[in-house]
Amino acid sequence: MKILKNVFELNKAVKNYKNVGFVPTMGGIHKGHVSLIKTSQKNKKETIVSIFVNPTQFNQKKDFKNYPRNIKKDISILKKLKVNYLFLPETKEIYRKKMKSFKLNKSDKILCAKHRKGHFEGVLNVMNRLLYIVKSKHVFMGEKDYQQYMLIKRILGKKYKINIVGCPTIRESNKIALSTRNKLLKKSSIKIASKIAVRLDKLKKLSKKNKFIDLSKYKYKLENKFKIKIDYLEFRDEKKMKLDNFKSKYRLFIAYHINGVRLIDNF
Repeated sequence: MKILKNVFELNKAVKNYKNVGFVPTMGGIHKGHVSLIKTSQKNKKETIVSIFVNPTQFNQKKDFKNYPRNIKKDISILKKLKVNYLFLPETKEIYRKKMKSFKLNKSDKILCAKHRKGHFEGVLNVMNRLLYIVKSKHVFMGEKDYQQYMLIKRILGKKYKINIVGCPTIRESNKIALSTRNKLLKKSSIKIASKIAVRLDKLKKLSKKNKFIDLSKYKYKLENKFKIKIDYLEFRDEKKMKLDNFKSKYRLFIAYHINGVRLIDNF
């Protein structure tokens, strides 16, 4: 595996992106990332993985500072997976070039975009820069952060005329969606998160039989039973992310805080 730390090294190593898959990450490589990498490897001849913890998408400096990092472990995992290239840039390398920033439409300011002001502007900004640098036509992203995936697919997929491939959420046996942030959870919090995931999975299945579920009452019950704070609990359709559209494919979205850690999921 070649470790590339700047644009010059990347351009020297990768000259033809026609059959190259790209998996952008912020590190803390887990089974969810592994699934994305294996999907890329199955479909493409070579794979580039990037690790870059982007400061502009964090609402608080403390959150950025505390984000789990273990680059040595990440490199070891990626080598075992026989990844072709690891792009490992510094912040100054990503933000060297002046580029136009993004603003969300009013209709996009839902879910996490509503509760984390500036977050997705930061995500779109860094992904715009990464896609400008890494010229792969096939980008593999997880659907755990479905809103992020959809925004990047719609805005940047169109801009660069590339295929943003959504890959299914990978879960632990206890139903918790894999996330680097899970490393911040205490054992007691993991047990609660597992119970919440099981309940929400059942709620999604129940919604297929009963379209008149009162989510506000369900949210209140979850908050009181598990002592958590829920930012949102909403049914939205998959294509346009509109509320309560049961006519087409839809998902149940949640974001909640548990002992100082914010978790998101969808079912």
